[in-house]
Amino acid sequence: MGNHHDHSHHHTNNVRVLFFSFLIIFIFMIIEAIGGFLTNSLALLSDAGHMLSDAAALGLSLIAFKIGERKATEEKTYGYKRFEIIAAFINGITLIAISLYIFYEAFHRFVEPPNVSASMMIIAFIGLVVNIVVAWMLMRGDSKDNLNIKSALLHVLGDLLGSIGAIVAGLLILFFNWNIADPIASVLVSVLILYSGIRITKDAIHILMEGKPNHVDVDELKKSLSELDGVENVHDLHVWSITSEFPAMSCHLVVGDDIDRDHLLVEANKVVTSNFQIAHCTLQIEGSHINIHEKCDSCDSF
Repeated sequence: MGNHHDHSHHHTNNVRVLFFSFLIIFIFMIIEAIGGFLTNSLALLSDAGHMLSDAAALGLSLIAFKIGERKATEEKTYGYKRFEIIAAFINGITLIAISLYIFYEAFHRFVEPPNVSASMMIIAFIGLVVNIVVAWMLMRGDSKDNLNIKSALLHVLGDLLGSIGAIVAGLLILFFNWNIADPIASVLVSVLILYSGIRITKDAIHILMEGKPNHVDVDELKKSLSELDGVENVHDLHVWSITSEFPAMSCHLVVGDDIDRDHLLVEANKVVTSNFQIAHCTLQIEGSHINIHEKCDSCDSF
């Protein structure tokens, strides 16, 4: 009951944080895009593009949380929580595409530096304040374990650095008339976007490919289960994630015939949940004289 209440609290807090973050980012994104067009600043426009991806990511995360609330069905026995990972994957791909477009635009501006108004600093400074506020809000969410919250925080931190870059570029243009500082700042922002996009996409693909959670040492898990009294062998050990906050595992434990299997099952569950923070586990206990193990060339077991 305590775990359910704690999860429900985190869920509600994440939704609230995402909603207000989305609202703030979306409103300022429109302001920054208009300012970028009026001042002819690619740095501002690229930062607005990054904020557009942030707003889209936050919107997708909100939708994912809402869809994830749907109960499991006969068709979707794990429910719909993995939609959060699909949303993160889409967000990551979008970030990569945006960064490549900014690189393309910046290249043309390096060849022919445009006249850029130094007044872009005013909008960039407001953007810096907005990003600091939103980053603080997201840090209050479950940014450590939830991939969507974590990705949103990474984007906002990238935006924050992008705003600093736009301010520096504005100062260089104001005092030295160095218009090339604008495409340089936009390239730096696009590098941050590309890094975030690749990182989020990689994490999402890892979960979609049933990769193990980063906090779980599979060798140590197998060793801990093997050291339990009565366990003769551990095989068919699999560890994966349904979402970034839902690790799961399954394995076979080979035991002697005189073992109290109910007691062993309780002890094994304690090891898995307490030492490795895996709440959802399926343990199959089998006697030493049998070996229930299907050979599968395409899915080797650990």
